[in-house]
Amino acid sequence: MTDAIAPRAELEKLWTGAIWSEGPVWVRERSAVRWSDIPNDRILEWSAGTGDVSVYAEPAGYTNGRTLDHAGAVVQCSHGRRRIERDTGGTVESLCERWRGGRFNSPNDIVVGSDGAIWFTDPPYGIDPSGREGYPAEPEYGGSYVFRFDESSGEVEPVITDMVHPNGLAFSPDESLLYVSDTGHLQIEGAPRGIRVYPVAGGRVSGPGREFAAVTPGAADGFRVDTAGRVWTSSGDSVQIYSPEGVLLHKVNVPEPVANLCFGGADGTELFITASTSLYRIRTTVRDAAAHR
Repeated sequence: MTDAIAPRAELEKLWTGAIWSEGPVWVRERSAVRWSDIPNDRILEWSAGTGDVSVYAEPAGYTNGRTLDHAGAVVQCSHGRRRIERDTGGTVESLCERWRGGRFNSPNDIVVGSDGAIWFTDPPYGIDPSGREGYPAEPEYGGSYVFRFDESSGEVEPVITDMVHPNGLAFSPDESLLYVSDTGHLQIEGAPRGIRVYPVAGGRVSGPGREFAAVTPGAADGFRVDTAGRVWTSSGDSVQIYSPEGVLLHKVNVPEPVANLCFGGADGTELFITASTSLYRIRTTVRDAAAHR
């Protein structure tokens, strides 16, 4: 047992009833976890005050990953609207939708840097012919990239172009590294799997990436980095915790495939896990690095 898990902590199932739970974030002003049930095209919220789950929005544009900006508003990825957007008290506005005239594929996960820039991944899952997580469509720019959007200038640019299906992403505590998962192997035989890490300097990717961890079983879909630089990632059977050097330290076994996770709670040490049909929680001794920049 790693000391990052609270003593005597046990996994709790808080709610069940989704098809595929994804994109959790702790919304401080509401003391709630907000996440998506993507195939049902709805956004759900679990209230820490009541323990109840309510439907926050339906339909919801097949939203996926989300985080908070520096003002505490939710910025999120919309598969259905193929864009990055901000939700401020229920009012949703588009932030960016295109690069060089072409629409994005289906933005998937998102982080905000200390300079306010928004970084997001853009695999094709929301435009897949199945229509399970969006609306079938053709890709318009011929790739699946990681983008950086500078809201102050309106500039959007690709920063990583060498991945098959970039998915989850997170910065190291000092933002000198960007971790990005590639889930291309889920659809393409022989494609890379696991998490890669890229150097960052001056708010830009500054060199080639390298393999950080080949997460198995399942996929490193979504993940977070704690203040000590440990990576907490989804997988097919657990939340896996890796050291900054990429060594597997511990697994929190979960009875359903895990899609994503976030830290939250009153003091930021509760880990909320979106896993297939359900929302889970386990107590930890650590906090999200992104909340302390």
